[in-house]
Amino acid sequence: MRGFLYVMSALAVIALAYWAYHENYRTQHAQAKAEALENRIALARQRLRVLNAEWAYLNRPDRLRELAEINFGRLRLMPLQPYQFGRIDQVAYPPVETPMVFNNPVEVSEQPEEQP
Repeated sequence: MRGFLYVMSALAVIALAYWAYHENYRTQHAQAKAEALENRIALARQRLRVLNAEWAYLNRPDRLRELAEINFGRLRLMPLQPYQFGRIDQVAYPPVETPMVFNNPVEVSEQPEEQP
């Protein structure tokens, strides 16, 4: 009986060692994937910062004003005037619909009573 207990203990230790070894490699693989994902996120953030800087550079008011002047012949862009803006009372809202009124509703969900 004692020999059986020793064999079972040895098998349990081997099984637990295999499980720990397997979990260790799964953990390392998950960490490597997380690091790769973090690197991709860092690169995407860096690219976003560059794109935001380019957007800010391209949308400088003096540059846009110069482009509007250069392309005035084709675009015919004029400065906005106060009369070009509308007033709130000029907005056409859809008409208000009157709700439907049911004077004599009919109940259709009740079962008729059976006649004896």
